[in-house]
Amino acid sequence: MLFEHLFRHAQAQPQKIAFHDDRGAYTYQQIAAMAAGLGMYLKMQTQKPRVGLLLPTSAGFAASFYGALLAGKGVVPINFLLGDREIAHIIQDSDIDTVVTIPQLAARLQNTPLKLVDLTQLPQTPPAAITPQFPHPAPDDVAVLIYTSGTSGLPKGVQLTYHNLHSCVAACIEYAQLKGQHTFLGIVPLFHSLGLTATLLAPIELGATTYYMARFSPVGALEKIREHKISLVFGVPSMFGAMLKLKNLSPEDFPGIYAIISGGEPLPEAIRVGFEQRTGQYIHEGYGLSETCGPIAFNAPHSRRAGSVGRLLPGASARFVDDDGRDVPSGQPGEIWLKGPMIMRGYHNLPEATAEVLTADGYFKTGDIGCQDADGFLRITGRKKEMISIAGEKAAPREIEDLLVSHPAIAEAAVIGRKDPSRGEMIVAFVIPREGHDTPDPDALREFCRQQGLPNWKCPREIHIAEELPRSPTGKILKRLLAEKLDA
Repeated sequence: MLFEHLFRHAQAQPQKIAFHDDRGAYTYQQIAAMAAGLGMYLKMQTQKPRVGLLLPTSAGFAASFYGALLAGKGVVPINFLLGDREIAHIIQDSDIDTVVTIPQLAARLQNTPLKLVDLTQLPQTPPAAITPQFPHPAPDDVAVLIYTSGTSGLPKGVQLTYHNLHSCVAACIEYAQLKGQHTFLGIVPLFHSLGLTATLLAPIELGATTYYMARFSPVGALEKIREHKISLVFGVPSMFGAMLKLKNLSPEDFPGIYAIISGGEPLPEAIRVGFEQRTGQYIHEGYGLSETCGPIAFNAPHSRRAGSVGRLLPGASARFVDDDGRDVPSGQPGEIWLKGPMIMRGYHNLPEATAEVLTADGYFKTGDIGCQDADGFLRITGRKKEMISIAGEKAAPREIEDLLVSHPAIAEAAVIGRKDPSRGEMIVAFVIPREGHDTPDPDALREFCRQQGLPNWKCPREIHIAEELPRSPTGKILKRLLAEKLDA
């Protein structure tokens, strides 16, 4: 259901390049042979049901991923950018005793009883004649246990089944009209659900070629896009923001683009508009969560609407509900509940947390607030937990953030609520000035908000000028750290 595609293409087009990474090029035949050999080794190495991968984005990650599946094991991609406490939790919670890694990352696992498989010591060009014995997993068996980034507490293990992942990838390919002739750029880490789905599983199913970067750099990414005529780029907004800062960015950098797709966090309007003005390329915003295998909605070249995150994938549906779980009027914002074959089986070892987010009839409560227009385009307006209550009224941080970054002197903004004894909460904004502009005056920014039509009660009471905003390893702004900063 997942690994068969690799071996089908290894037979049909053995010499086609599957992956280019920092170490070179690898054909489909080579990746299939590496996966088969590693699968046999891992099957003998551990009796545990899962194997950990602590690897950079690379052909080695791909071969190890499919090797673990061939061994009949579930895969636990470990985010090596997390802290020691989070990594220790993932190891313990997932009950793994074996991790495939490389020497540069193995130090993160010192003083643990784990068995480490050094990928660099395994044959890089194993005999192509290895024929694996395919396991026979059930559709509901867990293929990947992927851990959330832990922006609010320890990471939770998201159980993604073979059916979940296959359904998501097939729906993405159908909706975006992807072909095997496309070339993918892999700059989102493969321990991230977007990177895993969009730049490993999808190109392997298509029989396409993917160019990986172990470490993202805007200059390096543009060089690959230009040199290899990359047609599909998936990234998080901060990556496109970094490209936008390059002085020599131009339309000539994108000779073969089919689509540029952004996910992982909201795409600031300033980045989308600025990128299109500089390059002529439209960034297609998408939406998804680890619990949905990554993308569950996105804009595509043939179906896009500015300000939205696109239409839901085939097979997915949504409800928009109030605090009591009742459907809100059509077109009105409510909490987004999603349903479809790509919704996770549940959280590993967390039955109560699973019951809180999965309804009896199969809907996943995302915690995001949004609405859908008459044409089916989905708009995200905020997070339910981030909504700020002011004298009985609700303010969505994203609305205020979008307004602040429309100011020519503001590059980024983050809005949070702070306790206020008289009104419940007050609105506090953190802003990063745009390069080449004078540092904005907070009073002038508040006046700007009012002039743009923001009601006085929604205007930030406090505006703090910041040099940077705290972020998770995947680029999300960590608002809880901003709140802690206020309380300090």
